[in-house]
Parts: sequence; structure tokens; C-alpha cells
Amino acid sequence: MESPLLVTRLQVDKDLQQMLHGTVMRKVKSKCWKKQRTFKLQEDGMTIWYQSRKTAKNKSTFSISDIEAVREGHQSEMMQSVADEYPPERCFTIVFSGRQGNLDLVANSAEEAQFWIQGIRKLIETVKNMNLKELMDQWIWDWFVKGDKNKDGRMNFKEARNLLKMMNVYMNEKHAYRLFQTSDKSQSGTLEGEEFVFFYKALTQRDDIVEIFMEFSKDGKKLTLLEFVDFLKEEQLEKDGVEEYAMQLIARYEPSETAKKLHAMSYDGFLAYLLSPEGAIFNHEHRRLYQDMSHPLCHYFISSSHNTYLIEDQLRGQSSVEGYIRALRRGCRCLELDTWDGPNGEPMIYHGYTLTSKILFKDVVSTIDKYAFQNSEYPIILSLENHCSVEQQDVLAYHLKNILGEKLLTKTIDGHLPTKLPSPEELRGKILLKGKKFGGLSDCLNGNKDGSCLEEAVSGDEEANDMEEETAEGKDKDKGQAPSPTPDRPPSPGSPQKSKVHISQALSDCVIYCKTVSFVSFKNSATNGRPYEMSSFPESKARKLAKEAGTEFVCYNARQLCRIYPSGLRTDSSNYHPQDMWNVGCQMVALNFQTAGTDMDLCDGLFKQNANCGYVLKPRFLRCASSDFNPEQPKGKSGFSPVHLDINVISAQQLPKDEDSKDEIVDPLVRVEIYGIPADHAKHETKHIDNNGFNPIWNETLKFKIHVPKLAMVRFVVEDYDIASKNDFIAQYTLPFTSIKSGYRHIHLLSKDGNQIPPASLFVHIKITQASKP
Repeated sequence: MESPLLVTRLQVDKDLQQMLHGTVMRKVKSKCWKKQRTFKLQEDGMTIWYQSRKTAKNKSTFSISDIEAVREGHQSEMMQSVADEYPPERCFTIVFSGRQGNLDLVANSAEEAQFWIQGIRKLIETVKNMNLKELMDQWIWDWFVKGDKNKDGRMNFKEARNLLKMMNVYMNEKHAYRLFQTSDKSQSGTLEGEEFVFFYKALTQRDDIVEIFMEFSKDGKKLTLLEFVDFLKEEQLEKDGVEEYAMQLIARYEPSETAKKLHAMSYDGFLAYLLSPEGAIFNHEHRRLYQDMSHPLCHYFISSSHNTYLIEDQLRGQSSVEGYIRALRRGCRCLELDTWDGPNGEPMIYHGYTLTSKILFKDVVSTIDKYAFQNSEYPIILSLENHCSVEQQDVLAYHLKNILGEKLLTKTIDGHLPTKLPSPEELRGKILLKGKKFGGLSDCLNGNKDGSCLEEAVSGDEEANDMEEETAEGKDKDKGQAPSPTPDRPPSPGSPQKSKVHISQALSDCVIYCKTVSFVSFKNSATNGRPYEMSSFPESKARKLAKEAGTEFVCYNARQLCRIYPSGLRTDSSNYHPQDMWNVGCQMVALNFQTAGTDMDLCDGLFKQNANCGYVLKPRFLRCASSDFNPEQPKGKSGFSPVHLDINVISAQQLPKDEDSKDEIVDPLVRVEIYGIPADHAKHETKHIDNNGFNPIWNETLKFKIHVPKLAMVRFVVEDYDIASKNDFIAQYTLPFTSIKSGYRHIHLLSKDGNQIPPASLFVHIKITQASKP
């Protein structure tokens, strides 16, 4: 049996052939640690193996599917640190998905570097473009390679039995042996090629899908066009142009040419459809840009990052341009720049008064310039936390203007004083600076007539001031413990005072639609606020305002922007719960993107829709400046319709093992969590299934009532049950309630870091019905 990739690419591609032969390169871990390693592409076409040149010990491998990108030259901090030793044409960096560190390599020649760079990129693209059948074929091949311990291209029963355990399935040995014998057509006592495929299909027989197929198929062999249309209408609740849609699905997923000619669908085609994007729980139409992008900026939720430069914790973690690249690739549109005076007149970015590493401001801006609009064309907001002297603020302004050029917005889009914020559509391809500014936009429009570099004292950094207030409170309410003095900023003596800083004219002139002002009150903002002014709130203050004055907060956010950020006491870079802030329409709810968990799952889930462009249109009742909506008491005429959500958790397929589970087979359970307004928060879970992570069956229905569906998020969590301790996380999937499709749907599960883990999935049936208002 040969790998699909091996057949299609490895035998004919020169770059991949060179990778198969192996290459000695230098692995760089620090300026002092640069050691030679042999790197070689394995014959499966999906794995790269490396070891020391002098010894066979310390062998390591990594998968092509774990690689996010390959960057040429000195495009990482590590490569920049050795730039004086090795020319850029010999250097490249392999960037892994999730939170795994980079792999920095130096080839012996530019030619060697290029065949690795180009080869890996080809393999990444091949994996990205694989269809469902190719992915499954590759997955079967991967297991065959793992199970074939003696590498003879054949698998005896002992190897097959051990493979079942590796695949997370417990099976009666006699039954497994009967399947093995049935699959062994050559009666050689071993399986190879198609025999192994037959064995795998016998193992993965989907009785749950067969039952549905037989219910709608009159002859039990195929679904006629009319039968398939009936299924799409009755179960999947498809409405418009269903017959044409059915014919498209048959053309796309039916493997039999004979069935295609009859406009019919076989069982294999039916299964392929249910496993496809069209058969997934996430509305396929919501993967494209489907929302109106012509509303003012304040009418959108905006994907926002806190301490974007950090890829670890905020005490001793590494600062890296990689943090900005990863955030932008995830659709983030608001990035934080924490700037401080640096040596040689060059400002630095890092977490002040800590042991985090430092990076040059100009390197960060160059990175943003390169990656800003690769994933989304809609505007980026740079949230500037400015600690620089006036002299280095001028350098900040110079780099912003010189590097970003026309991308940086330095004047209003129409040359007039705005009465409302422009839309994402009007700001397409633009980068906005959020920060302090003296005077109003009228001063910017009139210009500084004498051309001098002015200085003016304005309110200091809001996060620093709010941090002092948090410390002075004497208790961190979120953690329920007394806080220690903040490690990232020195505690101020006595009562907290609002500090004053000076800003330069050049930097002030770069702030147009996002002028930061201190928040006084909702009443003051309604009377005196300007649409281009905005405030930032620490999580505790925002949560208090949302609870005590929810309707006023909603109206405030319908008029202007605001940004919420984590408490400075979260030294481990943990996150707060973003849903509370979205409930009152806060746009820039900034999270630590480097920290995986429920909070980031919700963020990724919300912004999965609308082409992952980083902007999601808020519901109508959050866009009206005279709204009566209050998430604490969702009554009145706000325009929401409660629903009942019934989720029948039917089965799961090929669940991965927890890394620490060793030889144990998981005992999976599924929990469904609802997040939204306080009244909608709920969790229900299935029973656990003993010793089966391969194809567990539950057939349990979990019921929920959702009062405000347009704000609700639904999170599916799969865990390994443990009676003695906390359950181990296996996988999750999170999406907005409004993006859920009814009927029989597969949920393609994600890892803790939000990466796909094919072919792991859940199979569910979704039923949504209207409910009465409270």
C-alpha cells in the first residue's frame, strides 16, 4: 500500500526527491547553540525525521500537517540574532501551528535551502487542497505505517491488534480476528494494500448512517433524486432551490459515475456528503463574507488581541513578531503595541518592568505591513500603549509613516469632521492608530500652521492608571485573593493619581478615528462625546458597568468604540470571559491570543463567521443608540426571539488520545455548553462510554432554552472521563448559535489550540423550535 502523496508528488518532484535523500543542516536554538542535524522526508510524504549527525540517538519527527508556514531568510528573532554569521539565502524558519515553537535552520547552500523551502510549501499546499477521500486515504495510510512495526509492507494479526489499541478502540479479540481473516483475501495471514483498506472499512462501518440512509431509500441501495430531496427538506431543513442543490451535491460527492448519470446517490456518496462542509454543523454560507460591511465601525465586534507581542506569559515570556503574525493569520484586527524607549534612539516593544524579551518597534511595524491584509482586507487598529519620551515618540511616528506609507490613515476619509465613524468597507486596506491626541480632529484638519513639534500634557496611559486602581482595591475579585504589587508597572505611593505624559505633534497627528479619552460617565459621553473618541476599560470595570448599567453601556457602544483588556494581575496571561462584554456591545474585547482555553475558543468561534475577516456585525438591538436592551433582564421591545435547542449526540469518530493517556483507551463523554446572556448560560453532558474513542455511540438528547439566540455561543467539548480526578480534555468545537445548521450534522473537532484534528468528529442531530418570550 502506497501513500497517496507518495504516488502523486514524491516520485516526480525534484525538490521532494532531494528531501527524501536527506540533508545535513544547522538547527539554531540560540546565538551560541547551533548544531548539525540530518533532516529527511519520510516515504509517507507526511513526516520529516531528524537526528544528530554523529549519533543515532535523539531521533525526532514532525508532521507536515503541523506546519503553518515556512519563512525565508532572517524572519524570526533567532535568525536575526545570527544574521551576521549566515546569509539570508541559506536561512529559513519552519513555523508550527498552535503554540509549538519555531524551528530555525541554516542550510549549507542557497540551493539546499530552496529545495527544502519549496518542497515543504508544496506539501503544505497539497495537504490544504486534499478532498475528503484523499484526507481519509492519507489517514488510513498513516495508521498502516504506524501499525507495520517490522516495515515489511504487510501487517500480521498481532500488528493489527496493537494498531486497534493505537487507534483508540477496544474490540473483542475474536471479533477482530474474524474481521482480519475476512479481509485477508490472499489467505497469507497478513494484510496489505486494499486488504488493509477493507479491514479498516469493516472496522468503521457507520451503522448510524446506514440507518438514516435506509429510512429514505426505497430499495436500500441508492437514494433517487426525489428521495434525496425529501431528506434535504425533511431532515436538513433546506428550503430554496432544493432540487438543484441536491443535484450539485450528487455531482460533487457521489463516487459512482453510474449513479451520477441517474441523478442518484449511493451510500458512499451519502456518507461523503454528511462528512463534507455542506454536511457540517457550521452554516457553509457563513464561511463567506455574508454581512453588510457599510455600517459604522462601532456597529461591529472586532477581533482584538492583548499584549500581541507575547507568545508566552507576561512575566518572563518571549516577545516576538511571531505573535503579530499568528494573530493576523487568525483574523485579528486590533493589535497592541506596548512601546518603551530603547537604545540608540530606537523604541522597543515589551512588557515593562518584567523579564520579557524585547523587540524593535520598527521590526513589528514591518511585520504588520507585510501580513496586515493577507487574510482580511478590512482595517487594522493599532492600540498604542505609549511609554516613550517625546523624542522617541517622533521615531514611532516616523516608522509608522515611513514603513506603512499609504496604508496608515493620517486624515479623515473625506477631509471633513466626522459626525459618525466610517465603515469597514470605507476603511478597507487602511491601518488606524488608537492613542492619545491633544485637541480634536478639527485641529488635525486645520493643521499645525507653524510646523513646529508641539508637546502637550494629556492623561497618561489608562491601563497603567487602572492597574494602580486594581492594586489599591486590595483584592482581586476575579481570583478571590489579595493581589501582590504589579510586576509590570511599579506601584504608586499613596492614593492612585492619574499620571500625565507628553506626546509629540507627529505622533498625535497619526491618531484620527480612535482618539483615546478617559471615561467619565455614560451621561457625559452621551452629552459631550465625539464619535472618534473612545475609552479603554479593564475587565473588572467593564463587568461592573455591564451588570449595573447594561442598557446605558449598550447605547454607549452603539455610538462609539471601546476596548476591554485583561487585568494586569493576570501574570500568567490567562483570559477573562469575553461573552459578558459582547452582551453589551463592546467592540474590541482584547484577549491573550497565546493562551488556549474556553475564552479563546469563544473568540475563535465568534469570528469564524463572515469569512473570518475579523469583523462581525452586532445584532440590531446592540446597534441602536436608544436601545432598551439589558442582558441582565432581556425584556422589552429589543427584537429577540427565544428558541428551544435540542441536540441529539449520536456518535463520535476517531477521537484522538490525550498525550498523557499512554496505552489507555479513552472513556469519552460529550458536554454542550451555552454562553450568552446570564439567563442562557447552561451545560449538559452525556454519559461516558467505556473503552471506545474510535466509534462510541450515545444517542442522548440534550435540551436547552435560549432567550437571546443572536448573542449565544455553543461549545461542544469531548473529554476522557476519569472517576478519580479531573477529566482530560480531548477536543472541542465552538460556533455562534446563528451559524448552526439543523438536521443531521457532523462537527469536525479541534484541538486545544484550535487546530483541526481530522478525521475526529461528532455526529449529531440538531432541532431548533421557537419558544415563548419570558
